[in-house]
Amino acid sequence: MQPLRLLLVDDHALFREGLISLLSYQDDFTVVGEAEDAESALDQARALEPDIVLMDVELPGEDGVTATQRLTMEMPAVTVVMLTVHDDSQTLFEAIKAGAQGYLVKNVRSRELLEQLRGLARGEAALSRRLAARILEEIRGQTEPFGPEEELTAREMDVLELVAARLSNADIAERLAVSEHTVKNHMKSILSKLHLRNRHQAAAYGVARGWLPRPKGLG
Repeated sequence: MQPLRLLLVDDHALFREGLISLLSYQDDFTVVGEAEDAESALDQARALEPDIVLMDVELPGEDGVTATQRLTMEMPAVTVVMLTVHDDSQTLFEAIKAGAQGYLVKNVRSRELLEQLRGLARGEAALSRRLAARILEEIRGQTEPFGPEEELTAREMDVLELVAARLSNADIAERLAVSEHTVKNHMKSILSKLHLRNRHQAAAYGVARGWLPRPKGLG
C-alpha cells in the first residue's frame, strides 16, 4: 500500500517541523508539502493533490474553516483534518459542516494522532478523546431542542448509526430489511437535513452531537 500523502498547513514553522519529524518515522505517511496560510494551502493542494490536509484553524488572513470549505468544494477527494488549540464545540460543528472529516486538539499525544490519521483510511472520523468527551458533556447540558433541519426520523437515525459503524449501503439494507435504494434515499435525506455532503461528515457530526456512540477507535 502506498503511504498516505499529507499537506501540513500551520503558520508556526516549529509546529510543522515537529509534525514532519514525527511522520518521517512512519512508513505509511509521507509529507509532500507545507503551507502557512490559506492561499498557499489551496495552491499546494491543487499542485500536490494530497490524500490528507492537516489544517490549523487559526491562520493569518483567511481562517482554516473557510479555507477547508473552499478546498473541499474544489477537491472533494481530499480529506481535511483540523488541528487547533481550541476545543470548543461550535468551531467543531462549523469545521465539519465546512467539509472537515476530523478535528484534533494540538495537545494530542503523538500515538493518538497517528491512530486517528490511520483511522481516516478506514472511513473513521478523527476526533480526539478529550474533545469528544467535552462535546458530549456540553450536549447533555443543553436544554433547547435542535433545529427542525436536525430532526431526523427514527429510521434515519438507524441508518446514521450503521453508517457510523462503517457498514456499506448493501449491509445496512440487509440489516434493516429494506432495499439498497431505500437506504440511499434515507442517506440523501440525512445529508440534506444536516446540510452535509457525505456519509463520513454525517457520522462525524452525529458523534459530535452526542446522537451516536463514538465508533471503535475513538476512545
